[in-house]
Amino acid sequence: MRILHSSDWHLGQKLLTCDREEEHQRALDWLLDTIQQQEVEVLLVAGDVFDIGNPANSARRMYYRFLTRLMKTACRQVVITGGNHDSPSMLQAPRELLRHFNIHVLGEAGAQVEEEVIPLYDESGRLMAVVGAVPFLRDRDLKYSIAGERSEERIRRLRAALARHYRELAEAMQPFAGQGVPLLAMGHLYAGGTYASARQDNIYIGDTENIRAEDFPDLFDYVALGHLHRQQKVGGQPHIRYSGSLIPLSFSETKDEKGVLLLDWQEDGWHAIQFLVAPTFRRLKTVSGSPEEVKGKLLAFAGRGQRELTPWVEVLVDTDRLLPQFDQELRELVADYDLQLLKIRLRKAYAGEEEEAETVQLKDLSVQEVFRHRCTAAGISGPELEELETTFGELCAWVRDQEGRD
Repeated sequence: MRILHSSDWHLGQKLLTCDREEEHQRALDWLLDTIQQQEVEVLLVAGDVFDIGNPANSARRMYYRFLTRLMKTACRQVVITGGNHDSPSMLQAPRELLRHFNIHVLGEAGAQVEEEVIPLYDESGRLMAVVGAVPFLRDRDLKYSIAGERSEERIRRLRAALARHYRELAEAMQPFAGQGVPLLAMGHLYAGGTYASARQDNIYIGDTENIRAEDFPDLFDYVALGHLHRQQKVGGQPHIRYSGSLIPLSFSETKDEKGVLLLDWQEDGWHAIQFLVAPTFRRLKTVSGSPEEVKGKLLAFAGRGQRELTPWVEVLVDTDRLLPQFDQELRELVADYDLQLLKIRLRKAYAGEEEEAETVQLKDLSVQEVFRHRCTAAGISGPELEELETTFGELCAWVRDQEGRD
């Protein structure tokens, strides 16, 4: 039996102000072709199907069109879990209808962990696999926080709650052990022993290592994770994996290979776990250096010939002085070439004779970083800043939960 693990589609995402619908459509077309060619029977999508909780109609159409076309392939079972970017209510709205087509959607955790256990059967009624479909677990699901506790204690309770959830899941799946079928777990979180190419959402404030490889029970034959956009093993374990995203979602991810993981299961266990590399549909390029170096690199890149889609370029200029109209100069330089300059930024702005400072644009900062800068500017630091950041993080999580219920 062949299983395909994917995650972090982020349908509807914009890069700065630019729509990415064409890239996403080509990525889903490639995914569908891969499923057909590899004769995949089970598809696992580990969260962040959409980029925002209320995605545009075009993103929703793309998602449902993909599922419709998927039904014409050999893939007979699909399990989709919600990520921190997804709205549980929106993702689960057609849940009962999709279940009739063997598409199982869990946008949020149920009241009991048993609700996350999904046995998959073939057309003859034979058990194929069992999936512990764990979506992104919100604060209300884990119930780990205590008002007034310090951030260190909060993080400790969070990690304990996540590990406990997977232990309880393994207990619920135990009756299926020993039947010669794979027992699979899913998750959407930030596991320790991994690397994020770009700045990932810190989905649990103050903690970037929510769980360790050893916290996943040995019962699981494979753990399909989402949230990190770079494909990798967790703690060096070959059966605990991130598939990564289908396309680079920021300029920081351009050096990563994108794709999906193909799992080949035999009765005695895994025959192979293979990473299938997706094509690069649109090149994202970062050009950096002095003003003259930037010009040379831009012209060299622009002259490399035709691409599938117009490349998008980020320009980082190293300079110790202000450069009035330099952005317009660069745009005129490449006006006759097939590329688009999305961002031009001075990495060092003039700040006097004794110091240089990097210019930071508001749109380049996360909400948490803006809050930290504002507190620092007000003279808040040390433990007081730490506690304020924790409280602000809890408020942000509450807002996300409220949006997810709409």
